[in-house]
Amino acid sequence: MRRRSVPLGVTLLVLQVTIVLVTTCAAGLLAAKLQSDRIRQSYMERMLSVAESVARLPTVVEAFDSPNPSETIHPLAELIRNASQVTYVVVTDRNGVRYSHPDPARIGEHVSTDPSTALAGQVFVGTETGTLGTSLRAKVPIRSASGEIIGMASVGILESALDDDLAEDLPELIGWLAAAALVGVLGSALVTRMVRRRTFRLEPAEIAQLLETRDAMLHGIREGVVAVDEHERVALVNDEAVRLLGLTDDPTGRPAAEVLEDGGLLDLARGVDDVADRLVLAGERVLVANRMTARTHDRRVGVVLTLRDRTELHDALRELDGQRTVTEVLRAQAHEFTNHLHVISGLVELDRREEAVRYIERVGGAGSVTSEIIGGAMADPALAALLLAKSSTAHERGVALRLAQDSRVVARAGDDALTVLGNLVDNAVDAVDTGGTVRVLVRSDGEGVRVVVEDDGPGVAEADRDRIFTLGVSSKAPRGAHGRGIGLALVSRVVTRRRGRVRVSESELGGAAFDVWLPEAGAR
Repeated sequence: MRRRSVPLGVTLLVLQVTIVLVTTCAAGLLAAKLQSDRIRQSYMERMLSVAESVARLPTVVEAFDSPNPSETIHPLAELIRNASQVTYVVVTDRNGVRYSHPDPARIGEHVSTDPSTALAGQVFVGTETGTLGTSLRAKVPIRSASGEIIGMASVGILESALDDDLAEDLPELIGWLAAAALVGVLGSALVTRMVRRRTFRLEPAEIAQLLETRDAMLHGIREGVVAVDEHERVALVNDEAVRLLGLTDDPTGRPAAEVLEDGGLLDLARGVDDVADRLVLAGERVLVANRMTARTHDRRVGVVLTLRDRTELHDALRELDGQRTVTEVLRAQAHEFTNHLHVISGLVELDRREEAVRYIERVGGAGSVTSEIIGGAMADPALAALLLAKSSTAHERGVALRLAQDSRVVARAGDDALTVLGNLVDNAVDAVDTGGTVRVLVRSDGEGVRVVVEDDGPGVAEADRDRIFTLGVSSKAPRGAHGRGIGLALVSRVVTRRRGRVRVSESELGGAAFDVWLPEAGAR
């Protein structure tokens, strides 16, 4: 049978009440000890003062020279004892024989405690047990006019009297302690109630289970989740977000400005309005980000960003847009192809075969990149395949893609060169109309790879050449649901990471020319 745990509210209340009671009792004992020490110190000062006063009284000193000193000293000692409210005032000669005592029958007897300290000229203050019981006493030597020690004055009060004084103060002390304990218990009950309300009356096991479930669900989500609090610090991040942002450790607690990229996710987190499906770049990843304001009890506590990786989807959509454009071009050129066939058929029927061949060469794509041209200039199979595919797509869209004669790649150019070349060629083909021309130069040596893509399109205005590499900025009309302005931003990221350079200028063909230099990895 499973043992039922003690509720959190009961545990908190018992612990707090126990702490209050233990603290109150300890404080009470300390206060009683301090009060006892204060009472003792007060009596010590009083007895020492009385003893010194008795020892210096001229009447007492002069009585030592009389035949019967006790007749003078005893009445005076009793008068002082009653006035000072002490237990006894005893005066002795230099041999310790009493001249006064509260019990007159003990006058003339030797004192019951050691008088040697006072008779040696020193003051004694302490607790001793005498004929009247245990008492706190002070002993002071009595000196003659010439300074000779002639006796001793002893003043004391019973320890029971000190205890009685302390007992008189205890009821008030206990009352204050009881009031403090009551206030502490009530405060503990209020704190327990507040804690239970703040934890929604959940038990520790339930809270732990909720936390474990939340973490499991959060890190199991395939979308990246980043929560930023009202102080612009990362409050929560899941595994997918760590991967998408290219982080090496958990950034929880760090400033958002150190984790999120300025100009992209950071600006999105600092915004005011909620945003849905905005394209952003994180490094070289294309992400779709959503921003939602987080509120608790109608109070803004931060923002939540959800991230989806759209890098591959972006490439697929771009290819799909290209295919759609090709389909539209093919549909528009269907009649034109029919006319070409009619011309060829007529030339064949007229037995003008040479003219038919020249006509076919003229309309069949002269000037396009072929596998022979690429194979002779490109030693990188991936780069050659990319150029051949782009040439085929450009030709289907009515654009001539030409490879510059001085292009030469003697080794593998790498994935970064493929990314740069693919995006620049796509942008150039998009920029020119049917019948336009795109020229590509690719050269590599031991220091790096140079990619130049030119076109005869409208070009890029000089005022826009610096901002054309910003995410979302494009000189062309929006294309499809996924928009434009991503390709050149990716190119810029690759160039920055490789510490290369990119320049935009006017092409000799009349349009734009993009010149990119990617140094070899590790080069400066």
